[in-house]
Amino acid sequence: MSDDARSANHDGEALESLSADERRFPPPPALAEHANVTEATFTAAAADDLAFWAEQAGRLSWATPPTETLDWSGAPFATWFADGTLNAAYNCLDRHVEAGHGDRVAFHFEGEPGDTRTITYAELTASVCQAANALTELGVKAGDRVAIYLPMVPEAAVAMLACARLGAPHTVVFGGFSSDALATRILDCGVEHVITADGGWRKGKSSALKPAVDEALERCPDVKNVLVVRRTGQETAMVEGRDVWWHDLVESQPTEHAYETFPAEHPLYIMYTSGSTGKPKGILHTTGGYLVGVAYTHWATFDLKADTDVFWTAADIGWVTGHSYLVYGPLANGATSVMYEGTPDSPHQGRWWEIIDKYGVTILYCAPTAIRTFMKWGADIPARYDLSTLRILGSVGEPINPEAYVWYRKHIGHDRTPVVDTWWQTETGMHMISPMPGVADGKPGAAMRAVPGVSVAVVNDEGVPVSDDAAGYLVVDKPWPAMLRGIWGDEQRYVDTYWSRFPGVYFAGDGAKLDADGDIWLLGRVDDVMNVSGHRMSTAEIESALVSHPKVAEAAVVGATDDTTGQAIVAFVILRSEAGDGGPDVVAELRTHVAKEIGPIARPRQIMVVQELPKTRSGKIMRRLLRDVAENRELGDVTTLTDSTVMDLIKGNLSTTSSED
Repeated sequence: MSDDARSANHDGEALESLSADERRFPPPPALAEHANVTEATFTAAAADDLAFWAEQAGRLSWATPPTETLDWSGAPFATWFADGTLNAAYNCLDRHVEAGHGDRVAFHFEGEPGDTRTITYAELTASVCQAANALTELGVKAGDRVAIYLPMVPEAAVAMLACARLGAPHTVVFGGFSSDALATRILDCGVEHVITADGGWRKGKSSALKPAVDEALERCPDVKNVLVVRRTGQETAMVEGRDVWWHDLVESQPTEHAYETFPAEHPLYIMYTSGSTGKPKGILHTTGGYLVGVAYTHWATFDLKADTDVFWTAADIGWVTGHSYLVYGPLANGATSVMYEGTPDSPHQGRWWEIIDKYGVTILYCAPTAIRTFMKWGADIPARYDLSTLRILGSVGEPINPEAYVWYRKHIGHDRTPVVDTWWQTETGMHMISPMPGVADGKPGAAMRAVPGVSVAVVNDEGVPVSDDAAGYLVVDKPWPAMLRGIWGDEQRYVDTYWSRFPGVYFAGDGAKLDADGDIWLLGRVDDVMNVSGHRMSTAEIESALVSHPKVAEAAVVGATDDTTGQAIVAFVILRSEAGDGGPDVVAELRTHVAKEIGPIARPRQIMVVQELPKTRSGKIMRRLLRDVAENRELGDVTTLTDSTVMDLIKGNLSTTSSED
């Protein structure tokens, strides 16, 4: 089948009706010919993974080159490159300037109001040196923890790198989090210094940040200094003796700073997982192994050509994607990145595509939630833009459903760009599973196989690997360089959370299945793998079936307790605008559609038509809240939602839009 015929087929019928060969997208020949990763890479890494990672450590500049690669004698606590010393900021900045790349752009910054900054490696190095000098003046020293609570502005990256230069572990708190969430994180890791801003821009309006810091610090008496970036110019209260403006202190500092070097296992940052019950987990990442892992995977997964590519991770610095693939990975590789402050629909729904054309973006990395939103808005919007510079598309955050994959490839990538669907976690620090774009025949919805040097397996309840065409639990059965080194202040919780379910291997908490080719398909969190009448069913699979219906824009599925089947399937759907408001006939049609696509066992017990789904500020659907609704329980914590009133609307709608046999 020709590419044109294949595309027409994708537009004209459900993806599931295509043959296996028609569901595969081989790499473009020119990309495959010059790919960074080839099949030989996998062979070499599998033959000796430690030798492979020792070779990748050569991507960095070490003050003391490591002579040992991995010490696993204290498992599950690893040390990587332990006798090596280095400085993360030097590896991300100075060495590129010294190599003659000071004029290369590090960041194209695009502010939501339309203000822009083009920042070269030489300029970024100077700014980081100034910030490091300023932090030193405030008393920050190696080992001190610094909280960063900033919008998506260059100063956020500068602050992170200045901390790394000093050996002061940073904990970045997403600017959308509440004062309570900020205080909890400050207290947990003993922060004494905070970097924030007066506010940020969102959808054409300024929103304050500093008041949340002031409120949080009422509970945090050990914080000595607050460094405040002026972003919006709004009126801001400053506490004398504690608060200081960034422009007053940082911008008057010398642009040179004598960095220190640190052992590879020196803490680099602590990142707290969000949306979990109980006390947040402070995931600890250290310097050497993490930097090796993110530098390699950024280069490999995206087939990076640093001298020509323009890379855009459309993720906030407050999340691990922003850490690994906006700051540390790209800068370690000397790449040029785009940093965008705003939302996809401000001031118009073509904002992303406008930015891609403006800067000649070649690699886009974003979440399936964003892609499905663009689908809902319609293909006519990206069709107004050129987008011809794009050569690789990435997906991150959750498994991408096949319909979104194909839409993304067709309407954003013009049916010529590989889609790399990456699986990894805050805990893993780096990509773990992803198709390599010059090697893999992409399958819509499949994560494919582990990246070179990483070893994963899908196991059953007893920890035994399953055969092809079977489902189970995803585990990582060998240590990897960027792995978390523990949970801050709670070693036992680290062991219990990640290493106790299947002794000796890391349990990711996700379900997965192998297809007939042995390729990996992620099924979502174990909580999202339902057991309906003894049948293991993926919420992601049912969501994909719903979204494949032409009337559905987005769907979320949860399992609810059922006296007969153990669990029953409850779906929440947003309809496309042309489908109207929905009603019993539409609900019946969708239930029948799911049964047809997957089988009668997958027919949802209930389907609710809703206007919005409850999402965190990072764009993830809060399925636990939907389970509360489905089981008629009192709602759990809604503080991490973008808009908590969404849940009131959903509960109010429950009786009118559900349908059962």
